[in-house]
Amino acid sequence: MKAGLMMLVLPAAALLMGAGPIPQVPDLGPQLERFTYPWPVQTMEVDIVGSPAQMAFMDIAPQRPNGRTVVLLHGKNFCGATWGSTARALSEVGYRVIVPDQFGFCKSSKPRAAQYSFEMLATFTKRLLESRGITRATIVGHSMGGMLAMRYVILYPASVEKLVLVNPLGLKDRGEEGVPYTDVDTLWANEKKTSYASIKAYQLENYYHGVWKPSYDRWVWMQAGMYQGTGRDTVALAQAKTSEMIKTQPVAHELYRITPPTTLIVGTLDKTAFGRAQAPTNLRKFLEPIPTVAPRAVKQMPNARLVMLEGLGHSPQVEDPARFEKALLAALEMPRR
Repeated sequence: MKAGLMMLVLPAAALLMGAGPIPQVPDLGPQLERFTYPWPVQTMEVDIVGSPAQMAFMDIAPQRPNGRTVVLLHGKNFCGATWGSTARALSEVGYRVIVPDQFGFCKSSKPRAAQYSFEMLATFTKRLLESRGITRATIVGHSMGGMLAMRYVILYPASVEKLVLVNPLGLKDRGEEGVPYTDVDTLWANEKKTSYASIKAYQLENYYHGVWKPSYDRWVWMQAGMYQGTGRDTVALAQAKTSEMIKTQPVAHELYRITPPTTLIVGTLDKTAFGRAQAPTNLRKFLEPIPTVAPRAVKQMPNARLVMLEGLGHSPQVEDPARFEKALLAALEMPRR
């Protein structure tokens, strides 16, 4: 049985909340070597701090091209594979779809010497698109990928046709709210404690508002499987460094620089407030989640609108693909102002 198929069927009977002990998490490899993606995975070879590194991506060609390209940027606890249903819906209506795994995540390299920044990730994303002959595209970013999408637009505004942000992080400067800096070593130590149970508990509370579906298990197994075996330390360090990146590099003060036509798609039940775990206990309840922050943030962008998806959480593309894809396609089809 292929690893990707195993991930679909193994959790269903045994891993629902309260359904008994959690089986052994398979070692999927630090670059998800044993996890199957929905389309062939290619790599772009680069050097990072003097060491070779590979940026993994999927390039999905439509049967009836409409001449436009959409780039899907994953969140911190997600991978390119999580965009499977979205990419398929876009391809079916004629879009070419590029789905990268960023450095430090999923099937891409996790160089220990890398100093992560959104500028670095945006630059490599731009290089990837140029290597595929793409000079202009619509950028769609979810969660951390929304922060990256905003940084990409700020750096390369002429290369962006439209921008879609899905429950993006970075709309607030959490430091201004009192969330303290946490050093990489402390974050790294915490990341080493990551387990299937901790991932699922976090997502259940923050992403899916206490309602779990068996279809979500695949994505928990995908993430947990990177932490198994000899790759655990490497994955944990990359996650720690990228957590520091998110905390220290908000886009909140530069929203006025996001000039292309922009749509924010936000699930109203999202409880995500990045940095809550590092905040003092008496401050945590005051940290505003994304649905509260988004209406104010969209007013700071010159050419933006907000679409609220009632009853959905942090990952609407996973929770209700059909409803999300309808909202996304409507955003892409809106005339440019």
